Amino acid sequence: MSLKLQLTDDMKAAMRAHDKGRLGAIRLILAAVKQQEVDTRLEQSDSDIITILTKMVKQRRDSISQFTAANRMDLVAQEQAELEVIQTYLPQALTEAEVATLISQAIQETGAATAQDMGKVMNWLKPKVQGRTDMGKLSGLIKAQLSA
Repeated sequence: MSLKLQLTDDMKAAMRAHDKGRLGAIRLILAAVKQQEVDTRLEQSDSDIITILTKMVKQRRDSISQFTAANRMDLVAQEQAELEVIQTYLPQALTEAEVATLISQAIQETGAATAQDMGKVMNWLKPKVQGRTDMGKLSGLIKAQLSA
C-alpha cells in the first residue's frame, strides 16, 4: 500500500472515530503532499512523501522550541500532537550505532579523507537514511569523523 493511500485511509478512519487531533494532522500532511504535486505537476512517490514528512517534522520541532521560549504551552501541546502523528508515517529511526556504521561504510566506499569530501559521503548516505535520522546531526557526525 502506498503511503498516500495509507494516509487517505487513516484520514477516513479518523473521521469515523471523531478523532479531531489526528484528523487535523493527517489533513495537514495530505495538504502538503497535494501542494507539492501541484507545484511539480507530478504524482508524489513514497520517497517524495517521506521528504515532505521530514520537512514537516523539522518545522514542528522548530515551532515547539520557539513556543516553549515564548511560554505558549497550549501551542506546544498542539505542535507536539501533530509531530507524533507525522512521525508515525516515517520509517523506523536509526540508532546512533547504525548511523555511525553507515558513516564509516560511506567514508570507506567513497574514499573520503578530508572535510572537503563531505559531499561525496552525504550523497552516498542520503538515500539510505532519508527520513530515518536528522540530517543536521548526520552532517556533524560526518565532519567529526572526517576531521579526526
